[in-house]
Amino acid sequence: MKDLLSINNLDKDAIISLIVKAKHLKARRKFRRDLKNKNLLLMFEKPSLRTKVSFEVAIRELSGNCYYLSKDDIGFGKREAIKDMALVLSRYVDCCIVRTFKQEDLAEFADAATIPVVNGLTNSEHPVQILSDLLTIYEKTGSFNGFKVAFVGDGNNIGNSLIQSAGILGFQLSIATPKGYEPKEGPKQSANINFYNNPKDAVKDADFVYTDVWTSMGWEDERESRKKIFSDFQINSGILQNISKKCYIMHCLPAHRGEEITDAVIDSENSIVIDQAENRLHMHKAILIAVLSGIR
Repeated sequence: MKDLLSINNLDKDAIISLIVKAKHLKARRKFRRDLKNKNLLLMFEKPSLRTKVSFEVAIRELSGNCYYLSKDDIGFGKREAIKDMALVLSRYVDCCIVRTFKQEDLAEFADAATIPVVNGLTNSEHPVQILSDLLTIYEKTGSFNGFKVAFVGDGNNIGNSLIQSAGILGFQLSIATPKGYEPKEGPKQSANINFYNNPKDAVKDADFVYTDVWTSMGWEDERESRKKIFSDFQINSGILQNISKKCYIMHCLPAHRGEEITDAVIDSENSIVIDQAENRLHMHKAILIAVLSGIR
């Protein structure tokens, strides 16, 4: 594959291959030479902690050279045409990891670029996060399907990329959002994907309960109103009482403790939130090796 802009760029075999590769890299973490003499650029219009550091460490542990541009350096479509940026940067570096607002801007950049482009997050999709999450789930289940994930909260980029991955791998996915906040990928019921407006219905029989912030970057002016709208969608001990078996708790971080999830739940023994965060490093290595070697 040349680019990773969306989970939909991958088929089942490609996703499984990335998970298996990332698991191997995690088990044998050491400095490697896969990216020796390669120059990689992080272009981040949105701030980041985990995505930035995990990609930087991944690149350096694979012997690559890493460079970083912040929002003040980029300005997609503002300082200059996106096409011009892509063409010029393609002459300087071997790969761009882009974290921006509009999926359309990312697609335009990738279309013009002659080098691999990786989606580090947009408003509508977050493929590198979900691939890392699938690694975390695989570590717990040893399977690529046959489990149920319940996503509760805002139908944001996490929800969209989960829907895409469930559509490809076939695992059970239930999504609960307030009315009007459904993911752009839904609602469209299928045999393994269901949508609800009541979180208690969504979490029933779940093996993994996943949540994210109610207010993503770019919608900060809605935060107070969203607190009221989403108040019944908090992951707390009451919600989890609707699950009759052990389930794991997931959150892509950063978490607004006391809003979408309580301290007691995110700090519980069933929380795999920190495992998710760690696995970003290993999955990012697998992704970069794949796009820069042209393998699937």
